[in-house]
Amino acid sequence: MTDSSAPNIHPTARLGHNCVIDADVRIGEHVALGHNCIVESDVEIGPRATIGHNVVIRSGARIGEGCLVLDGAVLGKQPAKASLSALTGEPRELPPLVLGRGVTIGANCVVYRGAVLGDGVFVGDLASIREDVQVGELTIIGRGVAVENKTTIGRKCKIETEAYITALSTVGDYCFVAPCVAFTNDNYLGRTEERKKHFGGPVLERGARIGANATLLPGVTIGEDALVAAGSVVVKDVPGRMIVLGAPARVLRPVPEEQLLKNQVYFDEE
Repeated sequence: MTDSSAPNIHPTARLGHNCVIDADVRIGEHVALGHNCIVESDVEIGPRATIGHNVVIRSGARIGEGCLVLDGAVLGKQPAKASLSALTGEPRELPPLVLGRGVTIGANCVVYRGAVLGDGVFVGDLASIREDVQVGELTIIGRGVAVENKTTIGRKCKIETEAYITALSTVGDYCFVAPCVAFTNDNYLGRTEERKKHFGGPVLERGARIGANATLLPGVTIGEDALVAAGSVVVKDVPGRMIVLGAPARVLRPVPEEQLLKNQVYFDEE
């Protein structure tokens, strides 16, 4: 148990009741911790961060300036390997969880050790972000989204409610993934040892958009500024700037000029 007079805790920090904080934790100025928080060793919490009630922050986590972590979140969780898991791998030392400046973590989220979230990322309630995941600045991860391990998501993306981003996926900058979209990475559906040589999630190039309830098969590439219509099943690569729909998805027509990324007010060239 540590109180606000400890040398590593700035005197302006406010700690709630029944917090358990390891002695080497570093807490910046004007940080607020809710009641019943657990903060393990070697954690850094930057200035003006706000931590809700019943939050668990595992060892080594780095919480950036101005972050907001809501009630019941677990940060820096170490992955556990199921006996039949093909992708988690054996237990290993992962780098600490890193949250950039101004990141918001919703209530009851779980963000694993080894994830890196850029400045201004917003994660909705009940979302899960696994180890070896990188999320670019200002991206929104919606309520209940699952982002599996070894995935990269670019900057200024929007991944909406209950989308499933499978392991080994790549999502470029400015992509849009609608609710209940499913990414897949195993064409063998869990059978044969051969499948382990071919695992691979979808690749979304910059500005790609995926409609609600669409399913993307393993390894497909959705080209830059392409659009997959709602409910489609994508079984092969989609050309850039084209609309596809159906099951299996087929090219319908080009994306309208006014919808192209270059014509949007929020687009920049960085």
